[in-house]
Amino acid sequence: MAQRAIREYDGKRLFANNWDRYFAPLKYPFESVLVKSGKELLELAKKPEFKWLNEKPLVAKPDMLFGKRGKNGLVLFKVNKPGDVSVEDAAKWIDEKRSQETTLLSGQKGYLTHFIVEPFAPHTEDEEYYIAATTLDENYDVLYMSAHGGMEVEENWDKVVEVKIPIDATDEEIEKLIKENIPSDILKDKKDTYANFAINFYKFFKDLNFAYLEINPVVIVDDNVYLLDLVARVDDTAGFLMRNVWGDLEFPTPFGMEEKSPEEEAIAEADAKSGASLKLTVLNPKGRIWTLVAGGGASVVYADTIADLAGGVEDLANYGEYSGGPTTDETRFYTETVLDLMTREKDPKGRDKLLIIGGAIANFTDVAKTFTGIIQALQKYANKLKDVGVRIYVRRGGPNYEKGLKDIKEAAEKLGLPIEVYGPETHITDIVRIALEEDKVKA
Repeated sequence: MAQRAIREYDGKRLFANNWDRYFAPLKYPFESVLVKSGKELLELAKKPEFKWLNEKPLVAKPDMLFGKRGKNGLVLFKVNKPGDVSVEDAAKWIDEKRSQETTLLSGQKGYLTHFIVEPFAPHTEDEEYYIAATTLDENYDVLYMSAHGGMEVEENWDKVVEVKIPIDATDEEIEKLIKENIPSDILKDKKDTYANFAINFYKFFKDLNFAYLEINPVVIVDDNVYLLDLVARVDDTAGFLMRNVWGDLEFPTPFGMEEKSPEEEAIAEADAKSGASLKLTVLNPKGRIWTLVAGGGASVVYADTIADLAGGVEDLANYGEYSGGPTTDETRFYTETVLDLMTREKDPKGRDKLLIIGGAIANFTDVAKTFTGIIQALQKYANKLKDVGVRIYVRRGGPNYEKGLKDIKEAAEKLGLPIEVYGPETHITDIVRIALEEDKVKA
């Protein structure tokens, strides 16, 4: 599963769009806007559909994939007294925050670019609850529930109830598990309401392919539910299937990281249109070790091994994966993108560059089919690969791997590209060791 974080605004939008299906007769008075500047907020306030911006006290905060915004002093909810923030106050605050570099308590630094603005929801601490769900492994999910939501939930984690739910449990079994484990300190007159909300929250989590979903706090006042803070990650391998349900769902760059390069954006766009998983992060465009790795788990293993054997991450140029049965054309496009980056300039120290084509033993990906795409890209970039000096190391297993390895070896040799090819009898990361040892021989 590839987990991708989404904005709080988008998570709340998904709740609002699907509310009646899962949570009626409870009501969710969804009023929220996502803006990049105070000017944009003031322009929205002129539109009839957003008249509440002028009529209600507001709350403003960054919406950029980091938590503890309250503890970082990044929530505007009062000026002189709680709940008296006007749209003009919020616009001024947003422009102040976006104009200066922000340093979080964690040490992360960056500029704030996106803000969520909503009505202030008056409530007491007794009405603040906590709920979250996450995937544990291939067999279980976990639902977390507590009567003590808010900024201090971590300090009160001993009061959080954890319910382990088998992924193949029936609706009746899920309902029974949740009702039996509702926190005992939830107020008696709210217990049934919270229980019903929790049951449908978990169903919503599963049906919409979330990998993690947290509301802290969720406030229940009479039959109204307010989602004050939300954190969510989705299983983006389901994006192809969930396109109509998710709508225009953005996967933003985390706070403190540079914006994506054009190449990273191109792969992300291809990934969004595919049922496979295509990921690319350029770590060091001048790096000499480039990877084409099949599988998310394998990509982590290769990156760690390269960093370990190369004495650090300085030589590692990229991180990513192609997995989930990509087509020949998708694999060719992914490979061409990596080779284009790799061949733009020679290694400044005059060393050969290394192309690691690795992966574990595939379960259902046709190795020969994906290798056909890699071969097509090698044919296109053969001259550039020879100009900059590239050695290729391959290790792969899985369906049709013998043909895939044979084809890529013959193609590379015909093109005059140095290549070494290994099958599943070789340890998954041995090609990294072999490649770096040959460096010493050539030195």
